[in-house]
Amino acid sequence: MTAATQDAAAQPRSARVLFLAVAIAFGLLYAYDLFEAVANTFGVVAQLGEYNELAAEVGLDEAAVPWVILIANIALAPVLYTGAFLIGRRHSVPTAALVFLGGLAAVGALSLSLIAFA
Repeated sequence: MTAATQDAAAQPRSARVLFLAVAIAFGLLYAYDLFEAVANTFGVVAQLGEYNELAAEVGLDEAAVPWVILIANIALAPVLYTGAFLIGRRHSVPTAALVFLGGLAAVGALSLSLIAFA
């Protein structure tokens, strides 16, 4: 038996169902952050396209799209949700909820930092 199946076997069924309910609820919040990251990507690319058109008209240098930062912002929510899920599933439901909440706070803070750089 692996460690994951031993953990699953040790928890009662009601605790696993409650953990999955908490994971799904926080998953929706993480999905909202993912949606914001995708929307920001489209917005930044469109805004830089308009800027580059105007810059070309007046003879200024064009700005490059910060793809690395934008892709990192998109990957942030799924990566931290997966980490919170893997860490939280080994703990009690209230502790798992705190792990998900901490991950969500980290996603928010890091997303704001990445957008500030973009």
